[in-house]
This record gives sequence, structure tokens and C-alpha cells, in this order.
Amino acid sequence: MRVGVLTGGGDCPGLNAVIRAVVRKGVQEYGYDFTGFRDGWRGPLEGRTVPLDIPAVRGILPRGGTILGSSRTNPLQAEDGVRRVRENLAEQDIDALIAIGGEDTLGVAATLYEEHGVPCVGVPKTIDNDLSGTDFTFGFDTAVNIATEAIDRLHTTAESHMRVLVCEVMGRHAGWIALHSGLAGGANVILVPEHRFDLDEVCGWITSRFEAAYAPIVVVAEGAMPREGEMVLKDESHDSFGHVRLSGVGEWLAKQIEKRTGKEARTTVLGHVQRGGTPSAFDRWLATRFGLHAIDCVHDGDYGKMVALHGTRIERIPISEATAELKTVDPELYAEAGVFFG
Repeated sequence: MRVGVLTGGGDCPGLNAVIRAVVRKGVQEYGYDFTGFRDGWRGPLEGRTVPLDIPAVRGILPRGGTILGSSRTNPLQAEDGVRRVRENLAEQDIDALIAIGGEDTLGVAATLYEEHGVPCVGVPKTIDNDLSGTDFTFGFDTAVNIATEAIDRLHTTAESHMRVLVCEVMGRHAGWIALHSGLAGGANVILVPEHRFDLDEVCGWITSRFEAAYAPIVVVAEGAMPREGEMVLKDESHDSFGHVRLSGVGEWLAKQIEKRTGKEARTTVLGHVQRGGTPSAFDRWLATRFGLHAIDCVHDGDYGKMVALHGTRIERIPISEATAELKTVDPELYAEAGVFFG
């Protein structure tokens, strides 16, 4: 039995922990051989491979990123993409493929399995935590910890200068990172994509904060939108999955706050800092468990499934079900944070 492994989409902490767990259990308990595909779906599309065995995965548990590389390649949009993927898998004698990724990476895996019979198993990865079907994706906890530490640091400089500091975090169209880090970091305003914000209300909260002799911290998700107007973007280019590249709302918001309140405002965009570095203990634990259960899924021939965290249990659900819709912040959860605004 030869199993292929790939990591697609944006990199995040914990990817190497999955690879390590898959290979260790697959070799030691099942006697499988492994082939790593380079750079996400570009690997199977173009036949880019690397050897993957136990020596190759030693020491990678605490490392961020991915030893296999990643990309946002969409083989379904490439010329003869499906045929090329199938031929390269056959050439490498691949019996099953484990795809580690988010909505887009797993969406390709679901299509290849359901429409073309490619035996795929999915592992949910994204710092955005926006995959339905699983309570948490690995990478999210690390991103929240990094954002929280940044907010903690911003408090001291904001209070030293008595200015507004706007912290823009990732999350695309889901506000999980903003909500969790904003609450953990004691932000005075948290803006998420699921709830359009009113600029006058935001400025009112900021003014109230200054009246209490404190400097406000505003945490805004990159996909957050004002009630009046459209999404603020500084780059309208799209990736191969058709997604616009987000970012820009933080800088726009700071300018609006200065204009409306007369208070000095500065912006910090955390960007890819949230993706980098060593994974948290929780993400190492979750990623390792996902890897162990993913190779069990292959061993059972239970293809077309994604491993998911439900409570403390790892369970299997159809990949197509897991990618059918985004998991967004519940209005009740967001409302809970409102007591700290202003």
C-alpha cells in the first residue's frame, strides 16, 4: 500500500505534526509506504514528489509551516487537470491520497473522489476555523495566541501615547480569530464579517473609552464591512479558487476614526505573522490526533471522508459535507462580547 500526502492552501502551524503522525503510524502499524507531493495540488498535477518515511519526519513536530510546501493551485481549473492528476498518481503507484487543507484544498479532494473515483481522505487545516463539520481546525489556536500577544503589547503603547490602535487580523469571511483574540486581549471594539459595523457607533465607543482615561484597542477582521458601503480592499486580484485577496480595512478604519473623532489612530496588520512559527500545544495535540485517525481511515478503505473534532472525539464525516458551507460566528457569541465595547 502506497499513500500520498499533500498540504494545500495557506500554510499554518501544525501541518508537520499531521505528516509525522500519518507516516509514523502508517509505517509502524500498517507497513505502508508514503510519497509526499510538493506544493499542494501542484504536486499531483505536475508530478512533483519527495520521499516520505520515518527519518524524513523526525524532529518536525514543533516546526511551523510544512516540509512538503504548499500552494493555492486548483487542478480543477488547469487544462486536463483531472487527467494529469490521475496519471501522476498512477505513475507513483498511489493507492490513496491524504489531503491536508482548508475549504479549497478539501473541496478539490471531494470532487476528485465523488466525480472521478480518486480515493481521498481529508484533514481539516485553517487558521480561520471556518470549516463546518469540525469543532476546531488546527492552526487556529496558534493564530489566536499570536494575535492575543500582539494585542497585549499594543495596549501598553496605546496607553503611553493615548492614541487609538487598530489591529487587523486574518479570518477571511469568518470572525473567529478576531472574536477570540479580541476577548482574550481585552479589546474595546471587535469587528467581524458576520456583523456589519456602524462607524458612528464605533466612534462612540472610542470616545467613551477616552473619557474614561483609557486608550482604545480596536480588533478588526480582514473581512469586516461597514454597514454603509462595500468590503474595503487594497488589492482586488484573485487566486486560482476565485477568492479576492483581503486586507485594507484596518488602515481605512483608522483614517475614518481620526477624521470623525479627532483622535490619533494607528494600524497594525498582523498578516502572515499569525501563520508562522511553532504550533501551540493544543494544535500539536489536535494535528497529531487528526493524522493518526486519517491513516486509520485509509486502512479501513473509508474514502471520501474527513476527520473531525467533535467534543473530544475524532470522528469521520463526508468531505463534501464538511466543505458545503462556512462555519461563521454565531450572533449570540458575538453579542456576548458587546459588554466590553466602549
